[in-house]
Amino acid sequence: MRDNIHSRVVFWLKIILPLVALALLSTLFLFSRRIDTEAALPYAEVDVEDLARNQRLAAPEYAGVTEDGAAVTVRAAVARPASEGGAAVADTITARYETPDGMVITLSADEGSLDDAAGRLVLAGAVKIATSTGYHVTAMRLDSALDQTELHSEGSVRVLAPYGTIDAGQLDIRHEDAEVPGYVMVFTGGVKLVYEPAKKDP
Repeated sequence: MRDNIHSRVVFWLKIILPLVALALLSTLFLFSRRIDTEAALPYAEVDVEDLARNQRLAAPEYAGVTEDGAAVTVRAAVARPASEGGAAVADTITARYETPDGMVITLSADEGSLDDAAGRLVLAGAVKIATSTGYHVTAMRLDSALDQTELHSEGSVRVLAPYGTIDAGQLDIRHEDAEVPGYVMVFTGGVKLVYEPAKKDP
């Protein structure tokens, strides 16, 4: 008798349980939230044509060694490839010259261009130059070489030096003699020096 009841229960469960499962699945589909495809589109909008026209590279880096042995590195936040025969344009540029005798020259600017073929780096817009010897220079435009340590300001500069301030129409930093170690800073064009002697401790 028990076996007979058990068999009947198993028989009906085999029928009822699949039906219950189907009913549950049906309710899930009926009450599931409808996806608003139109609302999702703004997050997926990509102007492919604009990306093709305005190709860019994030955080590019250039590294090399000049003829006088200085290590040069140039970094930028964003760069746009050069047109045929032109220079690559970049934003938020930093550069570093590390000379064999230990002097370090760091550059920064809002924007600029790098012409690898011509070996030139041009910086513009709030150009700042700092040397490990204590000079801090501000300029509007700077033309520097990548194949040798040679920097030339195009326009006036203001310099905070260890001994005072210098205003000049032009600044050049270069390795003057291949047989003599060291680098020179040359100021020209209406140079004005305000000497501030170092204060002695009381």
